[in-house]
Amino acid sequence: MGEMSGFQLGVIGALFLSVASSVSIVICNKALMSNLGFPFATTLTSWHLMVTFGTLHAALRFNLFENKSIDMKTVMLFGILNGVSIGLLNLSLGFNSIGFYQMTKLAIIPFTVLLETLFLKKQFSQKIKFSLFLLLVGVGIASITDLQLNLVGTILSLLAIVTTCVGQILTNTIQKRLNVSSTQLLYQSAPFQAAVLFVSGPLVDQLLTKQSVFAYKYSPIVLAFIILSCLIAVSVNFSTFLVIGKTSPVTYQVLGHLKTCLVLAFGYTLLHDPFTGRNLIGILVAIFGMGLYSYFCTQENKKKQSPDPLSSQLKDKEETLIIAQDKEGHEVKKPNKDSLV
Repeated sequence: MGEMSGFQLGVIGALFLSVASSVSIVICNKALMSNLGFPFATTLTSWHLMVTFGTLHAALRFNLFENKSIDMKTVMLFGILNGVSIGLLNLSLGFNSIGFYQMTKLAIIPFTVLLETLFLKKQFSQKIKFSLFLLLVGVGIASITDLQLNLVGTILSLLAIVTTCVGQILTNTIQKRLNVSSTQLLYQSAPFQAAVLFVSGPLVDQLLTKQSVFAYKYSPIVLAFIILSCLIAVSVNFSTFLVIGKTSPVTYQVLGHLKTCLVLAFGYTLLHDPFTGRNLIGILVAIFGMGLYSYFCTQENKKKQSPDPLSSQLKDKEETLIIAQDKEGHEVKKPNKDSLV
């Protein structure tokens, strides 16, 4: 019982860390890109991963966690896949309208459900599907304003959805099947993710912004925000792997949409972004869907953990029958022994 409550506290801590760090980095990056004019998102992400790896390497030196060997081919492919998915998401944002990009992010949940059902034989109840549907409708109402389609943007979005879903499913599967922690997996895969984005980042950013990251003039305040963003990213990357490992890719996506709602609310409160009744209704519907999802998941987990009464009764009957047979055999053997004496 104590072990279960400890696990639940670990999950709550991971969820809280993920939300707090993600909302913080969105606000930091929004100030960096919108207010200070630093538009190089993909290159910035590569720096995030380099700092994350450096931080974890220092933690390993101080024996804060134990490194575990993972098959190099698995880690390399996993790291490259995650790096590519980040690049594709940024390209999707660049080639599509904001509304279509939000649709891309919303499509990740149903596609993840589909992949887990087809390939991992995971079952999702109708209640869970209904709560996810409500969540997606709410986030859609709150965040989607315009939908402009184009062929290149649509292809990039589809590739981004596939790579993101597969990457997040693998994050959960590798941790459970190879019995590695989120820290161990992140430590070994971060260099490959960083390498992919470090090489492709400047090219992707130049394609999207028509500016070169090498020609940009870095002021002290821009450098300060970049350093702050990289430090927050350590917590974001760590909590991402932690949440997916302790829960599931779908739960992580649900959490991601909670962050979207919080960012919209913080944007209105702190940055005075435009906010309409439609945004408010969408956020309320989304939060209601999240609440239902959380409740149904909790109820289903309790059912899985509680013993089935029928199986318990059958087990008790089997044990009683075995005891009776043992006792009968002992009584039969006893007179035979006496007769020999």
